[in-house]
Amino acid sequence: MVYSLISRRRFQQMDVLEGLNVLITISGKKNKLRLYYLSWLRNKILHNDPEVEKRQGWTSVGDLEGCVHYKVVRYEKIKFLVIALKNAVEVYAWAPKPYHKFMAFKSFRSLPQKPLSVDLTVEEGQRLKVIYGSVSGFHAIDVDSGTPYDLYLPTHIQGSIRPHAIIILPNKAGTEVLVCYEDEGVYIDTYGRITKDTVLQWGEMPTSVAYLQSNQVMGWGEKAIELRSASTGNLEGVFMHKKAQKLKFLCERNDKVFFASVLSGGSSQIYFMTLGQNSLFSW
Repeated sequence: MVYSLISRRRFQQMDVLEGLNVLITISGKKNKLRLYYLSWLRNKILHNDPEVEKRQGWTSVGDLEGCVHYKVVRYEKIKFLVIALKNAVEVYAWAPKPYHKFMAFKSFRSLPQKPLSVDLTVEEGQRLKVIYGSVSGFHAIDVDSGTPYDLYLPTHIQGSIRPHAIIILPNKAGTEVLVCYEDEGVYIDTYGRITKDTVLQWGEMPTSVAYLQSNQVMGWGEKAIELRSASTGNLEGVFMHKKAQKLKFLCERNDKVFFASVLSGGSSQIYFMTLGQNSLFSW
């Protein structure tokens, strides 16, 4: 029954925000950003509240099409939604009742590099900076001034790169970032200075990289899944595949990490792994 709710729409990204009663997605042929209300989705399955069923169960965020990537950022009581589009970055902020939706906060258009991944950091609790990845490296935008600048360009790599993840490191007052691209990860501050001599090095080229609440970074390669410390880059666990396949991170829920196989024809299979003590895996 759950599958029938989503089978007609193609989802690129999805997060459940239970405290706000919403499911946020990039979906459809035009890659629109939509909010689905959890109470409405639940009622579509259980049919236990006719009043809920009469309401519209979703709303668009602005009129945004061609969304590439988004990130929900919580800072104290504020929740930001930062969105990468084809040539722009939009920042929204959550407006509670009576609005109960994300509302436009800042817009940065005509960027020198097309954003492929995006995040937002609050430096020292007061300065907002957008950080985004492109085919040439990683860049930042000072939200107050709107000025973009380069953070890290991996000039040792010929041609374009594939940015995997932007990880704002915890307990660093929002000033230190691990940027992951190709088969590497580099530690920098929000002004682009290298903060560690260590370079995180994956055993094989990952198709997807994600940061976990355990302060670990997971990389999905075609032959193995690697788990590494976000602080040091050291390998802490590895799980070999039964067969070579491309895998993509979906979300982390409680002690489980969900990911999907990327198959030809647009179909995919969903997996989850339970992260136990000492980085032992089961799935």
